[in-house]
Amino acid sequence: MAGGGIGSTGVNKGRAENYNGKLTLYVIIACIVAAVGGSLFGYDIGISGGVTSMDEFLRRFFYSVYLKKQHVHEDNYCKYNNQVLAAFTSSLYMAGLVASLVASPITRNYGRRASIICGGISFFIGAVLNAAAVNLGMLLSGRIMLGVGIGFGNQAVPLYLSEMAPAHLRGCLNMMFQLATTLGIFTANMINYGTSKLHPWGWRLSLGLAAAPAFVMTVGGMLLPETPNSLIEQGNKTKGRHVLERIRGTENVDAEFEDMVDASELARSVKHPFRNILKRRNRPQLIMAILMPTFQILTGINIILFYAPVLFQSMGFKRAASLYSSALTGAVLASSTLLSMATVDRWGRRVLLITGGIQMIICQVIVAIILGLKFGSDKELSRGYSIIVVVFICLFVAAFGYSWGPLGWTVPSEIFPLETRSAGQSITVTVNLFFTFAIAQSFLSLLCAMRFGIFLFFSCWIAVMTIFIYLFLPETKGVPIEEMMRLWEKHWFWKKIVSEDQQVKNTNGLNHA
Repeated sequence: MAGGGIGSTGVNKGRAENYNGKLTLYVIIACIVAAVGGSLFGYDIGISGGVTSMDEFLRRFFYSVYLKKQHVHEDNYCKYNNQVLAAFTSSLYMAGLVASLVASPITRNYGRRASIICGGISFFIGAVLNAAAVNLGMLLSGRIMLGVGIGFGNQAVPLYLSEMAPAHLRGCLNMMFQLATTLGIFTANMINYGTSKLHPWGWRLSLGLAAAPAFVMTVGGMLLPETPNSLIEQGNKTKGRHVLERIRGTENVDAEFEDMVDASELARSVKHPFRNILKRRNRPQLIMAILMPTFQILTGINIILFYAPVLFQSMGFKRAASLYSSALTGAVLASSTLLSMATVDRWGRRVLLITGGIQMIICQVIVAIILGLKFGSDKELSRGYSIIVVVFICLFVAAFGYSWGPLGWTVPSEIFPLETRSAGQSITVTVNLFFTFAIAQSFLSLLCAMRFGIFLFFSCWIAVMTIFIYLFLPETKGVPIEEMMRLWEKHWFWKKIVSEDQQVKNTNGLNHA
């Protein structure tokens, strides 16, 4: 039995039915500016694979890979297998992992805007270093600064979007982060396609243009208002209410404001949010914060987004054709995210996650079968089979784009109570970046060792996570953030854990009395 059934909330909304307000232009503009942080993440994901397939870049920084690539009879699956080359991609995500832990107390104590600004500045510095790199050390230093920017941005932006959005439109507005990410990927792919023809400095332009969204994020962060939740949590209730009235377009915000005040009082009583998040009552949210980002990466999407040009070249596509194919997947990802934004608050999170999982499994298995039967170590796919592979990879990307792509961030950002929200988001970002790092560092070796079996490996994980969602994730559609705890209390499985914790508290209270 799944928690609450597909599309149902199964929750008593308490004061939520008295919430007033509408989607204001103020909220839309603030969310657009904040979501630019997602474009930083997406731009880097898209740009890395294209740059690492450019001969001038490889010849300057990874000469051994460049020489291996020129060998016609080199094993197709292994021609890019180089751990230093993989470190170029993965170093960013390890830096982001560490930065997200630092960003958590900053986000909680100084506000969401502070982390957004820090992330933008760091990413700008990293982009400049990468564009001007003259040696491997300078290149990797730039990647580390980009990672710090990613850690801060991914920590703060989803929280900012969740807290600014009205409850009934939270899913749609929160997905602006993922939409910006997908547009960043698509933009990077198109830039790579153009700069690959600019010899010998095209790769510098690709890396340096990351400074543009970083600049927008930094300046936008300075102009954005702080969220009312954060202002109230910091003790500034008057300003918090003023911002709430402004973003809801009405002065009748008593019910929502009271919920925020109640949540902030509890939040201030928690001195150690990371310790508090380990308590039994927070067990469901903690597990989701760990497994949702883990499963998101284990879909295998990063083998497409990071290494699309490399992957397509490994399959026998020429350089221009591989970059064009990767640009196509970026366009599919962006358009499918729009589908998710249009349906998530109508159909719910569970429907999209489950149907997307099933579609991804089918696509991964078909690609594996084609590669296993028609693609060997030293031969290229025929034109017909190459087209089929691209089609099913695009269908896979589309499924990810309307399901696990946006919802892998949306669900964890909306399920935590205020007192553990920054810590919960930090855990989500840390886990995501850890597995992103692990896949980025190991994929080229896994491709060499497992060959077409790499797609079957990821399809098995997708099957596991689809079953997990069906059984254990309650529907969060339309549930106010401050009342999300009621979901776990009514879920067929989690209520046992949450209620047992409450019983223990009551028993201890009686004994103490």
